[in-house]
Amino acid sequence: MSRRSSKRPYGAQHVPLDVDRATGGRTVQESADGEWVVQRVRGGDREFRCPGCDQLVPTGTAHVVAWRADAWYGEPVEDRRHWHASCWDARGRRAPTRRR
Repeated sequence: MSRRSSKRPYGAQHVPLDVDRATGGRTVQESADGEWVVQRVRGGDREFRCPGCDQLVPTGTAHVVAWRADAWYGEPVEDRRHWHASCWDARGRRAPTRRR
Protein backbone atom coordinates (compact mmCIF):
# COMPACT_ATOMS: atom_id res chain seq x y z
CA MET A 1 0.00 0.00 0.00
CA SER A 2 1.46 3.36 -0.98
CA ARG A 3 0.81 6.74 0.55
CA ARG A 4 0.88 10.12 -1.08
CA SER A 5 3.68 12.34 0.00
CA SER A 6 2.69 15.06 2.41
CA LYS A 7 5.44 17.26 0.99
CA ARG A 8 3.54 17.99 -2.20
CA PRO A 9 0.12 19.47 -1.59
CA TYR A 10 -1.87 18.26 -4.60
CA GLY A 11 -4.78 20.55 -3.87
CA ALA A 12 -2.64 23.71 -3.64
CA GLN A 13 -2.88 26.47 -6.20
CA HIS A 14 -0.31 26.52 -9.00
CA VAL A 15 2.32 29.19 -8.41
CA PRO A 16 3.51 30.70 -11.71
CA LEU A 17 7.23 30.77 -12.40
CA ASP A 18 8.91 34.07 -11.61
CA VAL A 19 10.96 34.35 -14.82
CA ASP A 20 12.89 37.39 -13.57
CA ARG A 21 14.04 35.48 -10.51
CA ALA A 22 14.76 32.28 -12.45
CA THR A 23 16.96 34.10 -14.99
CA GLY A 24 18.74 36.23 -12.42
CA GLY A 25 17.08 39.35 -13.82
CA ARG A 26 18.73 38.94 -17.22
CA THR A 27 16.84 40.08 -20.30
CA VAL A 28 17.80 40.42 -23.95
CA GLN A 29 17.20 43.86 -25.43
CA GLU A 30 17.35 44.75 -29.11
CA SER A 31 18.40 48.20 -30.22
CA ALA A 32 20.08 49.93 -33.15
CA ASP A 33 23.49 48.85 -31.85
CA GLY A 34 22.56 45.15 -31.67
CA GLU A 35 21.26 42.70 -29.09
CA TRP A 36 22.39 43.06 -25.50
CA VAL A 37 22.02 40.90 -22.43
CA VAL A 38 21.03 43.26 -19.64
CA GLN A 39 21.04 42.50 -15.95
CA ARG A 40 19.95 44.96 -13.30
CA VAL A 41 21.99 44.54 -10.13
CA ARG A 42 21.60 45.96 -6.64
CA GLY A 43 25.19 47.06 -6.30
CA GLY A 44 28.38 45.62 -5.03
CA ASP A 45 31.59 46.37 -3.23
CA ARG A 46 33.45 47.82 -6.23
CA GLU A 47 33.29 51.05 -8.17
CA PHE A 48 32.84 50.96 -11.93
CA ARG A 49 33.20 53.61 -14.62
CA CYS A 50 29.99 54.09 -16.61
CA PRO A 51 30.68 54.14 -20.38
CA GLY A 52 27.65 56.39 -20.92
CA CYS A 53 28.73 59.36 -18.82
CA ASP A 54 32.33 58.48 -17.87
CA GLN A 55 31.44 58.95 -14.18
CA LEU A 56 31.90 56.42 -11.39
CA VAL A 57 29.14 54.07 -10.35
CA PRO A 58 29.76 54.14 -6.58
CA THR A 59 29.86 51.03 -4.44
CA GLY A 60 26.46 49.81 -3.32
CA THR A 61 24.61 51.67 -6.11
CA ALA A 62 22.02 49.80 -8.14
CA HIS A 63 23.03 49.76 -11.81
CA VAL A 64 22.91 47.83 -15.10
CA VAL A 65 25.43 45.29 -16.35
CA ALA A 66 25.27 44.75 -20.13
CA TRP A 67 27.14 42.68 -22.70
CA ARG A 68 26.61 41.63 -26.32
CA ALA A 69 23.98 38.91 -26.74
CA ASP A 70 26.09 37.09 -29.32
CA ALA A 71 28.50 36.33 -26.48
CA TRP A 72 25.74 34.72 -24.38
CA TYR A 73 27.66 31.48 -23.84
CA GLY A 74 31.13 31.88 -22.42
CA GLU A 75 31.01 35.67 -22.43
CA PRO A 76 34.28 37.11 -21.22
CA VAL A 77 33.96 39.06 -18.01
CA GLU A 78 36.02 41.91 -19.48
CA ASP A 79 33.33 42.48 -22.16
CA ARG A 80 30.69 43.31 -19.55
CA ARG A 81 30.04 46.98 -18.90
CA HIS A 82 28.51 48.54 -15.80
CA TRP A 83 26.18 51.46 -16.56
CA HIS A 84 24.07 53.83 -14.51
CA ALA A 85 20.49 52.73 -15.21
CA SER A 86 19.60 56.17 -16.61
CA CYS A 87 22.68 56.17 -18.88
CA TRP A 88 21.77 52.73 -20.21
CA ASP A 89 18.21 53.87 -20.92
CA ALA A 90 19.50 57.01 -22.71
CA ARG A 91 22.26 55.38 -24.76
CA GLY A 92 20.16 55.50 -27.95
CA ARG A 93 19.76 59.27 -27.63
CA ARG A 94 23.41 60.11 -27.06
CA ALA A 95 26.83 58.72 -27.87
CA PRO A 96 29.08 57.29 -25.18
CA THR A 97 31.64 59.70 -23.80
CA ARG A 98 35.27 59.11 -24.60
CA ARG A 99 37.90 59.14 -21.89
CA ARG A 100 40.76 61.50 -22.61
